[in-house]
Amino acid sequence: MRYLTGLLLACVPLLAQPPVQPPAPRRPGNSFLISRSVPDPAAVQRGRKTFVAACGFCHGSNANGGEGGPDLIRSVLALDDEGGDQIGPVILKGRPDKGMPGFPMTGEQIKDIAAFLRARQQAAIDRGSYVIQNIVTGDAKRGEAYFNGAGRCSTCHSPTGDLAGVAKKYEPVALQSRFLYPQIRTFPGRGGNAAPRKNPTLVTVTLSSGQKFSGALESLDDFNVALREPSGDYHSFERNAGMKVDVRDPLAAHEELLQKYTDADMHDILAYLVTLK
Repeated sequence: MRYLTGLLLACVPLLAQPPVQPPAPRRPGNSFLISRSVPDPAAVQRGRKTFVAACGFCHGSNANGGEGGPDLIRSVLALDDEGGDQIGPVILKGRPDKGMPGFPMTGEQIKDIAAFLRARQQAAIDRGSYVIQNIVTGDAKRGEAYFNGAGRCSTCHSPTGDLAGVAKKYEPVALQSRFLYPQIRTFPGRGGNAAPRKNPTLVTVTLSSGQKFSGALESLDDFNVALREPSGDYHSFERNAGMKVDVRDPLAAHEELLQKYTDADMHDILAYLVTLK
């Protein structure tokens, strides 16, 4: 009985404690980006005008850096600022050793500039608000010439064959992604759950005895190679000096082109592909 009474008394403090409250949910609109609230839009607009007039020449009109002034979007000082407490002294006193003069601004003007910088920082972090602009800016004729010439795309693809109507199937952004990165590779043990490729990488393994095994490549590194034959049989081999491994990747040409494309080439090719309707 004494043991039971002691046990009950020990539990009383635990029962008396208030329940642990879950953290408050974040407000919609990404208002907690970089752990600060979204600044007042009116202050941001005022701050933008003041910043452009006084600071824009050196730091750029969007605070990304300009004629000798650093990028304030990534500035540690600006990121640590709260309502002008960090940037205010710099604005008022300047940095003569770095060629920055002081500016006789009011406290309200400094707070407005701080609001503008905070808004710019949050916009840079909030990737969800990024709007993709029109990316079809190339020349379709040049794209067609590259497709049939330097790119050698026509050796594997045809505008009246596998690419017929491709512009109806994909929006320009998706279409560009598909010709730049046509397939995500995943092998067992390397993570990812991509669907099986329609045209998988093929490999032929020739053993030192002369016996050959061919099939879809399952995994390949400096020590082992594995494949799956058309019958479904799986084979794994430890690589050695007497073994020959011949890999035939249908997407190798796309990877090679990534090292050769210029920005103009990519935009021109896309401009051509969107005409294939």
